[in-house]
Amino acid sequence: MIRKRDFRRLFRGLRFRLAISYAVLFTVLLTGVALAFRARLASALDNQIQEELNADWAAMKGYMRIEQIPDFGNRICSAWYYDENDPDETTIVLDIRKIYMVADQFGNPIPDSVTHEPSVSTAYDDIGVDKPADIRKKVLEAIASTKPRNPFGDRKTSKGEPVKIRSGIVYSEGHGAPRAPYYVAIGASYADNVKTLHAYTWIFAGVIPGALLLGSLLGYYMAGRALTPVLAVTQAAQRISGTNLSMRIPTRDAGDELDYLILTFNRMIERLEASFQQMRQFSADVSHELRTPITAIRGQLEVALFTAETTDQYREAMFNALTDIDRLSQIVRALLLLSQAESGQIVLQKSRLNLCEVVDDLVEQFQIPAEAAGVRLTAQLPPECSAEVDRVQIERMITNLLSNALKFTPEGGAVKMSLQVLPQFVELVVEDNGRGIATEHLPHIFDRFYRVPGQGTAPTPEQGLGLGLSFVAWIVKAHNGKIEVESTPGKGTRFIIRLPNEGVGSDTMELASQPANF
Repeated sequence: MIRKRDFRRLFRGLRFRLAISYAVLFTVLLTGVALAFRARLASALDNQIQEELNADWAAMKGYMRIEQIPDFGNRICSAWYYDENDPDETTIVLDIRKIYMVADQFGNPIPDSVTHEPSVSTAYDDIGVDKPADIRKKVLEAIASTKPRNPFGDRKTSKGEPVKIRSGIVYSEGHGAPRAPYYVAIGASYADNVKTLHAYTWIFAGVIPGALLLGSLLGYYMAGRALTPVLAVTQAAQRISGTNLSMRIPTRDAGDELDYLILTFNRMIERLEASFQQMRQFSADVSHELRTPITAIRGQLEVALFTAETTDQYREAMFNALTDIDRLSQIVRALLLLSQAESGQIVLQKSRLNLCEVVDDLVEQFQIPAEAAGVRLTAQLPPECSAEVDRVQIERMITNLLSNALKFTPEGGAVKMSLQVLPQFVELVVEDNGRGIATEHLPHIFDRFYRVPGQGTAPTPEQGLGLGLSFVAWIVKAHNGKIEVESTPGKGTRFIIRLPNEGVGSDTMELASQPANF
């Protein structure tokens, strides 16, 4: 049994509302078209009856004369002149005289020359003879007005049959009659036209409900077809969780709004997947890197607790624990900073800088540790090299590259840094002739905490935390730049960075929110 909740869900559903909207629109449109056609049909039928009456009026003026009749005491009469042996003329005159009236300018009907009765047909008498006052008014208006009045009017017979009346004035002529205006009215029934309009109305009254039902069903079907991709998106969204963020919805290749919705949804899932990956990476990095110093701190404190006997032994254990705690704090701060950078929380503060001055200052600062390591550090710079960059992040990038080069260059080696201005970018190169990196390790050197096997023991706190190249990768990416690495084991490594030499136009980079992937 269908529950009340299911009915509510059906009526509140987007498909049902779209179908209802489609049905209402279809009904309004169909009704509007039907009314427009009915009005057009009514106008055409009315014009048709008016044209017929205009034709009868012209025929009446040709067949009828208002004149004095000597045989009738020289009274003014309406006389009809036509060939009674001609069936066409006879038919025309008889049709005109079915509904007609002829009166003088004072509203008094004049006699007919044949019947000597008032010139008012029985049918016209049935619809109501015009009042003398109304006739006098119409005659005066027709004589005085320069603008033709509407000669048509509508009447009804005693049985309710509609009749169209065409009225006007005709002047008497011939046989010594003074020229004077006379009121003439002729009419024609348009009951057939009314029947046609009623039939049209009933046809559409029967068609519209059927069309409404058909339109509603069609609208419901089309709405269901149109919402199928939306339902697919909804079902996919219900299946997506933190463990299957790789799921994507295939597009229909229609290039419409629904395809755009699917693409937008897929991009959102990509961003969520990247964010989850960053969170998992951060958790893995934290658990991996914090395990060693925490274990060391615990071991040192346990040794001091169970074996230390003198104050110096306690002090040494506490000193070693504080050293590991300091390293632990550095790791946490570096991981948080890198995570903020890759999630777009760090905003680049760009300004136009002369990179030659920045590089020259940093090379000068690294001369002392370079001399201590027995490594020759040089710089090859142009007179000027301007770029739109964040000074703090660029200094961090160069510092990490120089520190990394000095770290893995043996005594007697050399580290060289150079700048070159090219048409579309600024090229910064840091190269050394140290140990070098094997080809299979190059794709991973920008990963967090990745250390190339065979490079010796893990770096000490003074040497770094193993996150330097990860920061370098993010900084280059955030500046819309590119980084390349060339290395040969035993001969050295060369880092090539290319930065745009014009401003990108936005301080907050979208790319900064994406993980570096070189």
